[in-house]
Amino acid sequence: MAVTDTNISRSLNERLEPFLAIIGPMVMIIALLAFMAVVEPARYFRWSNINLILLDAALYMPMAMAMTFVITQRGIDLSIGSIAALSAIIMAFLIKQYGFSVYIAVPIAILLGALMGLINGLIITRFNVPDLIGTLAMDLVYRGFALVIAKGLVLARFPELITEIGRGQIPGFIPIPVIIGIATMIGGYILLKRSYFGRYTIAIGSNPEAAELTGIAVNRHKVYAYVLCGACAALAGVMLTGKLNAIQATSAPYFNLHVIAAVVVGGTSLFGGRASMIGSFAGVLLLSMMINALVTLRIEFFWQSVASGVVIVSSVALYTWLQKKDRDGAGGLIASLMTPEGQKMTRFSALIIGALILLLAIGAIFAGNPQASG
Repeated sequence: MAVTDTNISRSLNERLEPFLAIIGPMVMIIALLAFMAVVEPARYFRWSNINLILLDAALYMPMAMAMTFVITQRGIDLSIGSIAALSAIIMAFLIKQYGFSVYIAVPIAILLGALMGLINGLIITRFNVPDLIGTLAMDLVYRGFALVIAKGLVLARFPELITEIGRGQIPGFIPIPVIIGIATMIGGYILLKRSYFGRYTIAIGSNPEAAELTGIAVNRHKVYAYVLCGACAALAGVMLTGKLNAIQATSAPYFNLHVIAAVVVGGTSLFGGRASMIGSFAGVLLLSMMINALVTLRIEFFWQSVASGVVIVSSVALYTWLQKKDRDGAGGLIASLMTPEGQKMTRFSALIIGALILLLAIGAIFAGNPQASG
């Protein structure tokens, strides 16, 4: 009988395993939709607002795809915001000051982003600088170059093709940026699941020493991931320029935190070896929907940061517990939830969800009673 129970538990765990990464963000998405359906259904669910959510999410999809590979191999890239800004600034100058065609300037911007990613990778692998310190330092360098080149200018009014990339829409279909973002996520999913690049990424994140002993060029593969991240950051910079029809050196200041949050919320482990491209996609959608909900409820920007931080902390805690459960062989998810540690995690998750609902409720109350401006 005990053997039968164990087999049932293992079977349940095996069936749930592919979906564990997206359970967290999907539950939060459903809870958010239910809450907004009660307090602000007319404003939140109108097509123009849904379009805004999709456009916002699309901007982060390429970077989330690339960051999934970087984090899976136990890395981090804090420079993507400045890479996006610097690449876009250079593209803008090529178009507006030197008369370059968009068809030349955009590929140059993406290649420059890939070059900056290559520099990041070489600093980390050749000089043994920790990923966190190396990319943080290069974030300052790239942002400094952007400030020097732009000299405080705001470059605006770009050719139609640039604005189409950032906010265009095929008539009767979804916006062009959403198509670009989803295409990059599908490409990332194929790379992760169907290529040696994805397999090597997971192997390196699980055990770098063992991966090297099997013949994987660990450092070279890490560089590839940073090159991909830089190129995708530059693509996001082009999309941001098109979305705003303007760019300046201080643009994209929080890209790194938003993207890392989306990837972590989606179930990719900061400790390496666990990745979910579908989870990263769900994480991007969740954060865009949550920030849009906070704006709809007229909650101040600072509270948006608080809510994002709470979601990150709760997600990391949840996935750390799930990873420990896997290592300890707790006998399935249901059995793990019945342990004292599992019950503690359940109470913690309920507290976090309650705090978010309270924050949204406060926003809803104040949204219904806006103060008159004097």
